[in-house]
Amino acid sequence: MKRLLAAALAVASLAFAAPVVAQTPPNVLIVGQIAEPKSLDPAVDTAVNDFRILVNMYDGLVRYKDGTLEVEPALATSWDISEDGKTYTFKLREGVTFHDGSPFNAEAVKFNFERMLDENHPYYDTGPFPLSFNFSAVDSIEVVDDLTVKFTLSEPYAPFLSNLAYPIGLIVSPEAVKEYGADFGRHPSGTGAFKFEEWDPNAKVVVSKNADYWDGAPPLEAVVFRPVTDANTRVAEMMSGGLDVMVEVPPDSLSQFTGNDNYTVYEQAGPHLWFLILNLKDGVFTDKKVRQAVNYAINKEAIVNDILQGTAEVAAGPTPPAFAWAYDDSLSPYPYDPEKAKSLLEEAGYDGSELTFYVTEGGSGMLEPQAMATQIQADLEAVGMPVKIETYEWNTFLGKVNPGLAGEADMAEMAWMTNDPDTLPFLALRSEAFPDKGGFNSGYYSNPEVDKLLEQARTSTDQDERAELYKQMQGIVHDDAPWVFVANWKQNAVTKASVENFKLQPSFFLLLQKVAKPN
Repeated sequence: MKRLLAAALAVASLAFAAPVVAQTPPNVLIVGQIAEPKSLDPAVDTAVNDFRILVNMYDGLVRYKDGTLEVEPALATSWDISEDGKTYTFKLREGVTFHDGSPFNAEAVKFNFERMLDENHPYYDTGPFPLSFNFSAVDSIEVVDDLTVKFTLSEPYAPFLSNLAYPIGLIVSPEAVKEYGADFGRHPSGTGAFKFEEWDPNAKVVVSKNADYWDGAPPLEAVVFRPVTDANTRVAEMMSGGLDVMVEVPPDSLSQFTGNDNYTVYEQAGPHLWFLILNLKDGVFTDKKVRQAVNYAINKEAIVNDILQGTAEVAAGPTPPAFAWAYDDSLSPYPYDPEKAKSLLEEAGYDGSELTFYVTEGGSGMLEPQAMATQIQADLEAVGMPVKIETYEWNTFLGKVNPGLAGEADMAEMAWMTNDPDTLPFLALRSEAFPDKGGFNSGYYSNPEVDKLLEQARTSTDQDERAELYKQMQGIVHDDAPWVFVANWKQNAVTKASVENFKLQPSFFLLLQKVAKPN
């Protein structure tokens, strides 16, 4: 084992420096990621790039069933829901230990959630926990016995189980949090199929096989996650043998791998939305006509067909069509109509002031952010809206966008990949989700009717009723145009042909427990 790990580290370092000569060792998987992770603490992370590592190191009480967004048991073997929908009682798996040797039990579950939700918890200061919104309905957590834990909610909350399966619900070792405090994200300990070995910043994160994994030891001896932020460099390293797996393949590079016996190309639809956040607090986008104008001004068909080369579809609103039961298919995307855009700008009295546009070099689900930004800039300038682009590395970009655009920028690129139709609008479109309240509504959109619909939808236990409420929300948001709705993407990845049992998931996570690479 140590020999294989040493080989993995050596190869990863070699590949980072000189991809032309790199070859990867058997049963050690080298994964080309799109960015450096922010943290390895699931309670503080928000990016799918990081989640792809975390889901291999940790488990939740529940997880998504392979190939679906349906929930199945994980660290909990079963659960009961009270008739009023406000009490969830989980029976826990016996004999599970964290990678640091400490026991998994009901006290550990209670610690995890109270750490995120209770401001008086002794380790609340190891946050912030930006996605703890997902559990805002939790009123109390009770240890019934060592292997039984009860959650009491303040009101029925339909997405609760689905949110427990999301990375914010992954269970960390309380003993490791107590030992490392705010540095836990650099010293992670979970119960997952792989154990943390090393994090060399901007070079690699290495995890090794958990031979005692409760769900069966993985075939791989180790996985090396390497941040290769430049897409062309990722392609070059994949072609030269320095990577075994590459996620988020640029559309114009897919043809290099398709039909080549040395590689396997994967595609998987999922709930993804690429959009522009517009600043509704100050500047020109306080006027709905100007917001609608930019939706008409941008040639989204050209972005999808020419830049993304058909790997996405034009988005019609805030809910991805992958949520078929909740998606309003009667909504049409804003058509490309520059004359309509000019007319609306004239009606609004737009004065031709320059727009500041935040753009990222790359990141989770961001597709071709710089090429897309350049197209957007050209389209807006064609209708008389000058645009100044400011480009940032992904984590720096998030640090500028998430605190809010007021006084800083007029618009920013963004992409979300979510697990439930509640998640994105609840965290990014509600009045109570402004950045100063801990949410991701960086453009400060506020509509009391949308707030009301979202609150009703998350407390309804009738899926048909929820669907109708979400559809009403979509119609209002489509008209209010707080965002420019650009694209819904189909994720992709490429592996060496020697990689076995690899699958993409609609969750956009990278589950490697069953993957093997025998040669």
